Amino acid sequence: MTSTDLVRDHTIYSCVMGSRAFGLDTEGSDTDRRGVFLAPTPLFWRFDKPPAHVEGPGEEQFSWELERFCELALRANPNVLECLHSPVVEHIDDIGRELVALREAFLSRQAHQTFVRYAGGQRRKLDADVRQYGEPRWKHAMHLLRLLMSCRDLLRTGELTIHVGDERERLLAVKRGEVPWPEVESWMTRLTEEADSAATGSPLPSAPDHRRVEDFLIRARRTSARSAL
Repeated sequence: MTSTDLVRDHTIYSCVMGSRAFGLDTEGSDTDRRGVFLAPTPLFWRFDKPPAHVEGPGEEQFSWELERFCELALRANPNVLECLHSPVVEHIDDIGRELVALREAFLSRQAHQTFVRYAGGQRRKLDADVRQYGEPRWKHAMHLLRLLMSCRDLLRTGELTIHVGDERERLLAVKRGEVPWPEVESWMTRLTEEADSAATGSPLPSAPDHRRVEDFLIRARRTSARSAL
């Protein structure tokens, strides 16, 4: 069974991510697609295991095998957690619906560290661009601001919302380079401080619900095994 077969025939959940999911799309924006596939259980009985992820087969398409997806989500990987909260779902089956119903089980205060750490790495890249070229990559600056907003609001409310809502025009102004870099820097610093502050009294649990997620994964594997008989 090829990687293309796995994505084509065994996807349980697929969605649109990127600007179109964040509410930041403009004319000509790419359509980034992300998905989760459930590799048939008998494939794991072989020495040659199925892939943990697959790029393609479409442009801007990337999919994770269910177990790998769950592992990353339990570690509060920002990209994976946001995938589960996309407002633009293109395909979902019964197991996919069960996965989405579990999305709160993946959330915890660990998101503070992973989101802010990822944001810090991105900000260092922007700072390097400013030193080398005199300005940052404005699109990347916009998306970093959006990520920090999402992190702050998650820690404050316990809910992950990735659509920017009323902040759309302000963020798009950053993308167009209409906001001075010192002002953007100040905004990033303020959002980081607000996220740090929100982490202290966050309604989120200290750790994700590993047992609940593992039980779901076992059920999914058993369902797949029965269907292969």
